[in-house]
Parts: sequence; C-alpha cells; structure tokens
Amino acid sequence: MMARTLGGDREIWSLANVLNSWRRPDNGYIRVEADEISYPLHVILRYRLERALMAGDLTVADIPSAWNEIFAKLIGRTPPSLAQGCLQDIHWSAGLFGYFPNYAMGAVLAAQFFEAATAKDPDILPALGRGDFKPYFAWVRPNIHQRASLVDFATLVGDATGRPLDTGAFKRHLRRRYLEEAAP
Repeated sequence: MMARTLGGDREIWSLANVLNSWRRPDNGYIRVEADEISYPLHVILRYRLERALMAGDLTVADIPSAWNEIFAKLIGRTPPSLAQGCLQDIHWSAGLFGYFPNYAMGAVLAAQFFEAATAKDPDILPALGRGDFKPYFAWVRPNIHQRASLVDFATLVGDATGRPLDTGAFKRHLRRRYLEEAAP
C-alpha cells in the first residue's frame, strides 16, 4: 500500500493526476484565495452590491443578507460567517468602491494577450516550460509595455490581439485548463 501511494503505481504521479489535484474549483469563501473560475464570480457579487448601494436600492444594513443570497446563487453555498462573507475585504470599510470589475477584466485581458502572443510566436510555450521568459517578453514589450501609455485601451488591445476585448480567450483558457487537461 505504501509503495503504491508513494510511487509504486506510476499513474498516481502522472502529469494529469498531479495537475488535477491542483486544478479544481475552490470550495472556500474568500476572494483572494479563490480559483480562477470562481474569482470572477466574487467580483460580480461585489459589483452587483456596489451598484445597488450607489443606486440607493440597498442599505448598508442589508449587505450581509444580500451578500449571502447572491453568493449562494453564483457559487452555490452560503458563507458561514460575516468574516468569510461581506466583511472579508477591507475595501468597503476603507471607502474603496468601483474598481472590482477591473480584477475580472485583468484576467480576461491577460488570457487574450497570452493567446495572441502564443499564436504569433509558437516558441513561447516551450520556452516558458523551460523557465525562459525571453520569447514572451519579446512579444509583450513592443505590443503592450512600450505602447500602453501612448494609445487608448481599445487601440492597445485591438492592435495587440487583432480584435476588441472579449471573453473568448478566457473561456478557451478555462476549458483547456479545467476540462481538456483535467480529463484522464
């Protein structure tokens, strides 16, 4: 039994099994600990609550119950405490509102940039596998870093990827990571 668990059975240590042990949706409640599938759902939750607060459709006193209701709809469970629910972040108590959507947009944008970079230079992925970031930086620097302060957002994204910002690359990334690569 011990030899089998520690490597006697090579299938246990296959790349697919090791990846599957790490690539699974999180069952926690905390945004900063969330996996890349549920993280955007945490952002959507906060955005909905912020919009309702700003519109006057939600009072501060109603945040805990509204949080739990939306969390259950989006993520399928209810936080066991306020600390794991609406009080988990310092943002609102510090008066920081309105930028949570940027967190999700960053993940969408990163996937679109990465997809464009690897399509343009097929050597990027093998190089990253060896720990060599030079080919990736050779694409990122001229397409993103050197232009980001010179053009507007839409132009930057369109020029770098050949299309406006969309969720397609992010969806393809999640499918590959959690469905295709996770398959035995």
